[in-house]
Amino acid sequence: MKNHVNRVVLVGTGFVGSSYAFAMVNQGVTEELVLVDLNKEKSEGDAMDLNHGMAFAPSQTKIWFGSYADCKDADLVVLCAGANQKPGETRLDLVEKNTKIFKSIVDEIMASGFDGIFLVATNPVDILTYAVWKFSGLPKERVIGSGTILDTARFRFLLGDYFKVDTRNVHAYIIGEHGDTELPVWSHADIGGKPIAKMIKDQEHYKHDDLEDIFTNVRDAAYHIIQRKGATYYGIAMGLVRLTKAILQDENSILTVSAHLDGEYGHDDIYIGVPAIVNRNGIREIVELPLEKEEQQKFDHSVEVLRKVMDPVMKS
Repeated sequence: MKNHVNRVVLVGTGFVGSSYAFAMVNQGVTEELVLVDLNKEKSEGDAMDLNHGMAFAPSQTKIWFGSYADCKDADLVVLCAGANQKPGETRLDLVEKNTKIFKSIVDEIMASGFDGIFLVATNPVDILTYAVWKFSGLPKERVIGSGTILDTARFRFLLGDYFKVDTRNVHAYIIGEHGDTELPVWSHADIGGKPIAKMIKDQEHYKHDDLEDIFTNVRDAAYHIIQRKGATYYGIAMGLVRLTKAILQDENSILTVSAHLDGEYGHDDIYIGVPAIVNRNGIREIVELPLEKEEQQKFDHSVEVLRKVMDPVMKS
């Protein structure tokens, strides 16, 4: 019996999309990678450039510039198209522009007969993931946003740097909106099983105020990077590849994605960043962490802010 050939269609080959494609090829994640973009020449050039490096790749990936028709046989469609965040602009400022762009894109993808999983990366990611779910008509489990996967990675990196521990051994989550109202779940943050709160308490040279500074740097990281280089793309591209592997390889990995709440954390009918188990079918289940009172209040506020921005756009 012939093995299934995985096909990933990338829509949008700007900074994030092209970085994702590069990382995908370097990690040999899929057998087929289709690039789709309004800028045909640029995407054709990307496909040529990536193919020319295939001799150095860990495995062979068939790459070509394609169209929405190629989504028919795709296992995963990754959405990186849309307007970028400009200096001084919040992710939520992008909502109206990108919702209109996404309506036309999703309509064309679904017209191809696509029946796989959507992975949304464009900002504001929580609202656009909800929009893709509504526009596509797919089950909520098969529409996933990148959520706070990058924020959580930034959090783990800065905590690892502070405590002088390998980032991969830091277990901590950022949840909520991928944006200004996100929050750290300090009550479940640990290193090697030891709660960070206890590490602060036990060792004098660690300070609680330092932890607050770490979170502030996580929350505002995109603004600092945009100010310096115009856009963020390497970190989120690597996060998208991690999500792609979890899906295509049926890993049942726990990742902080933008998932649809159905009563979890006291909310429903909203996409927001929470830990979830991700596998070949999309989101298997949401991991509902017991939050402390203050954490729950901050999460509630994050939901409220998203709804306030989303509702007028989705109802128009």
